[in-house]
Amino acid sequence: MAQTKSVALRKPHLDDGGDIWQLIKSTKVLDLNSAYYYLILCKYFKNTCVVAEEDHGIVGFVSAFIHPENSKVLFVWQVAVDQSQRGKGLASSLLEELVSREECASIQFIETTISPSNEASKALFKKFAHKLGTKMEETETISQEAFPSDNHESEQTYQIGPFH
Repeated sequence: MAQTKSVALRKPHLDDGGDIWQLIKSTKVLDLNSAYYYLILCKYFKNTCVVAEEDHGIVGFVSAFIHPENSKVLFVWQVAVDQSQRGKGLASSLLEELVSREECASIQFIETTISPSNEASKALFKKFAHKLGTKMEETETISQEAFPSDNHESEQTYQIGPFH
């Protein structure tokens, strides 16, 4: 388990699922999936997810999975940081913890999707690419029309790499 000041970074446990759901809900920016989804992440994808815990509370979370068709690509789905921790570098620490894991040793690229208005996420991943000594490129777009509701922006796919 890694530590960043008083915040511990670790793999999630099944019983973290509800608190992770609450964290995502509180961001009011990220797409909120069902509570069951977060339980499944904690149970079956714990090796590629990271929880940040402070005083027995979840204050950060990153969900990711190794691409099923390309084991050199790690797809980062969501990065969430509690309001109390913003501006402290926790999101970067979560990503660093993730790529440093033995389970991610063969990863050469990170992919993620970011909506055009989410400047904070673009800045986070651009900074992370720089820290890894590599580039970040936009590779494709999921159009707004692809989403079943009218209130979802398009999503640009960004690829960071190669690295390691």
